[in-house]
Amino acid sequence: MKLIPYDESRPLHSLVAVFTAWKGFLLAIALGTTVSHDYDTSTSLFFQSLYGSSANASALATRLTRWDALYFMKAARDGYVYEQQWAFGAALPLSVRGILWLFKPLTHLVGGDDAALEPLAAIAFTTLSHLIAVLALYRLTLVLFGNKTLAYVAAILHILSPAGLFLSAPYGESPFACLSFIGNLLFATGVQPSTGIGKRILAFLGAGISFGLATAFRSNGLFSGLLFAVEAIRGLLAFLRQPSISRLALLASLIIGGLCIAAGSVVPQTVAWFRYCKVDLVDAEPRPWCSRTVPSIYTFVQAYYWDNGFLRYWTPNQLPLFILASPVLTLLIKSGVQVISSRGQNLSRSTPVVAESHHTFVLTLAAIQTLVAVLAITNFHVQIITRLASGYPVWYWWIANSLGNGETRKMGSGVVVFMVMYAGIQGGLFASFMPPA
Repeated sequence: MKLIPYDESRPLHSLVAVFTAWKGFLLAIALGTTVSHDYDTSTSLFFQSLYGSSANASALATRLTRWDALYFMKAARDGYVYEQQWAFGAALPLSVRGILWLFKPLTHLVGGDDAALEPLAAIAFTTLSHLIAVLALYRLTLVLFGNKTLAYVAAILHILSPAGLFLSAPYGESPFACLSFIGNLLFATGVQPSTGIGKRILAFLGAGISFGLATAFRSNGLFSGLLFAVEAIRGLLAFLRQPSISRLALLASLIIGGLCIAAGSVVPQTVAWFRYCKVDLVDAEPRPWCSRTVPSIYTFVQAYYWDNGFLRYWTPNQLPLFILASPVLTLLIKSGVQVISSRGQNLSRSTPVVAESHHTFVLTLAAIQTLVAVLAITNFHVQIITRLASGYPVWYWWIANSLGNGETRKMGSGVVVFMVMYAGIQGGLFASFMPPA
């Protein structure tokens, strides 16, 4: 870990400094691509259709509004118009709308209706979310392991995430990571027996709300419900062994917290159900998914429009994307399996020691991370795992601990080099509207 120097007396200042330098590097790469033509003209056509032929769009906005960001910003400007747009979480467009409403008195300073403000608001929001996520991960690691150096290095690794420019572009990954790490931090407080019962209940409720909001940004936030399910089972068993009002209250807070997570997915889909399924049959017929046992617009559009599903991505032409995703998949699965097999203890040289009260919590986090990686292989567009990985902390801890061990430092250093190179190259490709995305 000595490979990453920092001011031990002011670790947060050091994190902000590294964050600023890294963002400056990536944004410089993005702006540097303006010297060449775009691989795809979708962005220029998008700005013309949304803001007019004389659209006032900054170079930063045009370079970072790529791929899925076009859908997010279209929804932020006009709402959800087409069915396929419901594949993209509603939280980011709503956040952008909220920011612009809040600062509406100042918008005239940067232009009129032709000013592309939505992308700029989204970029500011996602960049700030990434910074908060870094600080939240630092605090979470400190609470779980009590090791300042490990906490600092893990936070640095999140800054250098292979997600790269995606964490500052109009995408949901950085707010997802921010809310997930805050949720994990609150949950860690809730499972600490020495914490007062009132604070534990509030911590579980706060964690549920935070994870629920994260789910509204990215649907994989639903997997955080496993934390509540596991802890609820433990709480139920404890209550059955020795019933008490306090244990019943804790169990109730876990159930409510789990329902908050579900609400992050259910609420927007309920809105869609009323729009597409409760229609006047004289004018239109309900969509096919309306009659399903679970009428989920999200699962329908993911399969129908985006071809997501079990082994659907297993085609010869997608092999390069599997190869590209393999390093991150390997890190996620290997770190998750090692933490699970060692039960969170230092049984292998690359697994940090966990306090007794947080054993189950960390093991569940490792299981969730491993599950997401496996589903990326079997069900998702596999290349998105480099983005999804940014919101899961276990592999950061595993790599950080590897850097502090003489026998595994070389491997850990190699991973850091890979992360820096991948994020840099990917940043240039992304800003040029080239795959992978």
